[in-house]
Amino acid sequence: METSQEITEMGLAHLIDQTSGVGLIPAVLLLIMSVATWYWILLKVWQSWKTRRDTREFLSAFWQCRNLKQVEKQILPQTRTDPCKELLLSGLHAARQIHNPEQGVIEMGSHDEFILRALRRSMTRSTLRLESGLTLLASVGSAAPFVGLFGTVWGIYNALIGISVSGQSTLDKVAGPVGEALIMTAFGLAVALPAVLAYNLFVRLNRVYLAEIDGFAHDVFALLSTGKTPASVKTPEETTALKQINELQAGEI
Repeated sequence: METSQEITEMGLAHLIDQTSGVGLIPAVLLLIMSVATWYWILLKVWQSWKTRRDTREFLSAFWQCRNLKQVEKQILPQTRTDPCKELLLSGLHAARQIHNPEQGVIEMGSHDEFILRALRRSMTRSTLRLESGLTLLASVGSAAPFVGLFGTVWGIYNALIGISVSGQSTLDKVAGPVGEALIMTAFGLAVALPAVLAYNLFVRLNRVYLAEIDGFAHDVFALLSTGKTPASVKTPEETTALKQINELQAGEI
């Protein structure tokens, strides 16, 4: 009857209840890692879905336009902000600066190179936003098993110390505490597995999405480098820059 009651009490809760000090550190760390991992997984799933939805809407509206006047009227006021829209506005802002000496533009290379640098900066900002949180997932995926293993080693150590103090070394007295300590290893693996799978998934999705942005960046660069740029702009708003370009490039797209 006593043995049955001891077996019933075995488990993670019993292990934590019997552990104090250093032994609680792995359990607390794994709990924090698990909460942070699932928070970032859910957040990144929502952000990824929202970004791709906005990009599809933007590109669909953009390629249905026949000229930049339609771009000004249909895209900027009606579409949500997404990396492709920011890329277009960055290119237009650079094109405006080239022909506006009051902006204090430093000529470093040709006008095409200046536009290209602006597009690259926009892509870099988008890449950094897409990759936010991935470092945490990678760190949890690599560190959680070792944290769990440390908890197991410490639990086995305390179990063996307790057995040596009691002077009872029978199998039932050893197997229970040692098996209980192994729960920490399983906990570490349970925390690491979702982080690793989510990291690989988001890296793949980001690679495909960035390839799509890169293709659109080439289209924007071709439009701005082969077309005419605005001679003067009175306001820094990007919609005004678009309006000035429309007056010179109407019908070219």
